[in-house]
Amino acid sequence: MNGFLNINKPAGMSSAAVVGAIKRLTGEKRVGHAGTLDPMAAGVLPIMVGRATRLFDYLVDKQKEYEAVCAFGAATDTQDATGRIIETGTDYPDIDRILSEIPQLTGDIRQKPSMYSAIKVDGQRLYALARKGKTVDVPERIVHVESIEILGDEPNHGVRIRVACGKGTYIRSICDDLGKLCGCPAHMRSLVRTRSGVFTLAEAMTLEETRMLAAEGRLAENRMALDAPIGHLPRMEAPEHLAKQVAAGAALPLEAMAVQNHEIPEEGSITRIYLKGVFWGIAERREGRIIWRAQIPPEKQA
Repeated sequence: MNGFLNINKPAGMSSAAVVGAIKRLTGEKRVGHAGTLDPMAAGVLPIMVGRATRLFDYLVDKQKEYEAVCAFGAATDTQDATGRIIETGTDYPDIDRILSEIPQLTGDIRQKPSMYSAIKVDGQRLYALARKGKTVDVPERIVHVESIEILGDEPNHGVRIRVACGKGTYIRSICDDLGKLCGCPAHMRSLVRTRSGVFTLAEAMTLEETRMLAAEGRLAENRMALDAPIGHLPRMEAPEHLAKQVAAGAALPLEAMAVQNHEIPEEGSITRIYLKGVFWGIAERREGRIIWRAQIPPEKQA
């Protein structure tokens, strides 16, 4: 089975464990996730199955959206509800105070990831190292936060927020920073990713649903097509007289491609290639030719 599965990862399960579950359900060895989620987080986890793994480098995962509960009154060493409390306070901010500080956490901001994040160092997740009592100096980095919206109050001095952001943004760090800005320690009580690129929570399947579909032999019907998450890339249609070159994975002449598509791609640009309306892979214009970077023949041709 080749394509993408939009999985609603449950809280408490690692992204790697979800990949393992999909491998067992599909019998496919080539399975990976496109953008990890911390174990405590739930929500959208795009899963690449089969030849979809070859498209990882071309996916857009800059557009992410999360819903989180920021709990005021205590900061933890993990910046979330699983950690040890390291600071407390009772000067709970009201909505107006929170709104006044949010602009400082939007746009391009500096953020230092927690030792309990999923970032890899020497092949190991930081949270795995932290649980072994090891520490690593994690430098600050620039991340982009498009917006932070307050959705409402939650029990026990919590506030539910929606964060639209770019790749590499840690919502737990936003909650921790928001507490510091408001003068009251805070941590992230819960987190759900509601969007990652074209993958949305509304269309995501739970693992139980995937098991049921697999048992019924219908899981493949609920996959996302190989080219669905890469619609941001330009598209080129190969003329039918180049069908043999396309099937062979040979370089395609730029002039013939330009005539067919009424335009010439810029040098070095990446495009989706189609033949008779069927997706065949990713290619690049290089030195007067269209060179394949990831040729993926249709399943009936593979």
